[in-house]
Amino acid sequence: MEPLSNNTEENFDRFIVEAIETGCIWALEGEEGFALCPSEKNDDIDVMPFWSQPEFAQAACVDEWSVYKPVAIALEEFLDDWIDGMHEDLLLIGINWNPDLEGMEIEPLDLVEEFDSEIK
Repeated sequence: MEPLSNNTEENFDRFIVEAIETGCIWALEGEEGFALCPSEKNDDIDVMPFWSQPEFAQAACVDEWSVYKPVAIALEEFLDDWIDGMHEDLLLIGINWNPDLEGMEIEPLDLVEEFDSEIK
């Protein structure tokens, strides 16, 4: 499998395509719930990261995130159930972050629009 690139736009495009192909995405879950971290853009907003492949998610499970494990979420469930809740909770979504937890942050409703335009 090709590793993630240094280009966040490429990693974002890859996330959309691979999520549609496989029908699922990957999050990190631990005993306390799902992994969150402060936004790079705004310390008052948290980001929940997601990946298109379990190996990418696993690569983030180091140091303080070693307590997390990758879990699959069906894409349909994510789009139908998770997006609205994340929007209401004022969370951003991290997309295909590298092991240093760097990558794109996007508003939940903007991500839905990206999926909608790709699926059509």
